[in-house]
Amino acid sequence: MGLVSLEVLQGCATSFWLDDLSRAKISGTDAHSLPSRIATSAVVGVTTNPSIFSSAISNGSEYAQDIEQMKGSSVDDVIEKLTTDDVRAACDLLYPIYKTSKGIDGRVSIEVDPRLAHDTDATIEAGQRLWKLIDRANVMIKVPATIEGLPAITALLAQGISVNVTLIFSIKRYGQVIDAFIKGASQCQDPSKIHSVASFFISRIDSSIDAKLKENGSPDATKLLGKAAIANAHLAYQLFEDKFNSPQWSALATKGAHKQRPLWASTGVKDPSYPDTAYVVELIAPDTVNTMPQSTLDALIDHGVLRGDTITGRYQDAVEVLKGLSALNISLDDVTAELEIDGVKKFAQAWSELQNNVETALHK
Repeated sequence: MGLVSLEVLQGCATSFWLDDLSRAKISGTDAHSLPSRIATSAVVGVTTNPSIFSSAISNGSEYAQDIEQMKGSSVDDVIEKLTTDDVRAACDLLYPIYKTSKGIDGRVSIEVDPRLAHDTDATIEAGQRLWKLIDRANVMIKVPATIEGLPAITALLAQGISVNVTLIFSIKRYGQVIDAFIKGASQCQDPSKIHSVASFFISRIDSSIDAKLKENGSPDATKLLGKAAIANAHLAYQLFEDKFNSPQWSALATKGAHKQRPLWASTGVKDPSYPDTAYVVELIAPDTVNTMPQSTLDALIDHGVLRGDTITGRYQDAVEVLKGLSALNISLDDVTAELEIDGVKKFAQAWSELQNNVETALHK
């Protein structure tokens, strides 16, 4: 189809963020450097997670000198320095976008230690520490959307700390996240200074639901393959519209508060039989963000077909998909509950792997 032009990407209702960060990307030694992506690919934000940091630091020679200089420090201190230095540098690269977009984009996210996902007070303390340590207005602190994470989200926002809420899978939990955001914004002395996104995960839902559909094997099951995740996201956007058209939100908006935007995460397509840009082109709507891995961004630029808003007004189709799953005795609620548990576990495992690799490097 030819390349998608920069003008088309920039004119899209959705903001495109890159779900990747490393020192090589920041410095420009990586073939897909962050400065070049900002200039040519309409990338206006960056997200990170423990898995991304584990891969970057474990495989990147650019970190060897810093690790050598910190011999004698604790593993956690080394990890904190390496990750916060990278995020601070990325914040500086994206600061012009932050200024021109009036704080909407130009954002870089960093997650609190994933081992704290079920400890409210420790999550708040970690979020405060990262915010002060990075000391950049355009950083966002990522907090998992666990039950224990919800009051932490409110507390951090109330203190004027911008938050990226991560690991959201279900509509019910998403509603709780929005409520936690509105509560925090209402408690903030100046809500105009905080920004937030809610990271709603996509591909993992299809991976789990499709496995159940294939096990069923019926024609009714087959026709639902690859549809659950997008339907779930479309209904999440419907909830977003409802919540941010409420009288409660209108009162906050008059004080300068900004909507918490839905952010589509985990948008790399896992099944090679599906279009590799599906989780981008089918999730375009105003006030949304799509954070994607490098491979998905490359595919979008190379052959993506952007058709404008592909969410608004398609809610009944999404409802029918969920009805179809229910008729097959497939519980989306059960699947999303399992995915939250698994998501926290995988991020904690990635953090442990990073600790082990840094410890090995410190003792060389």
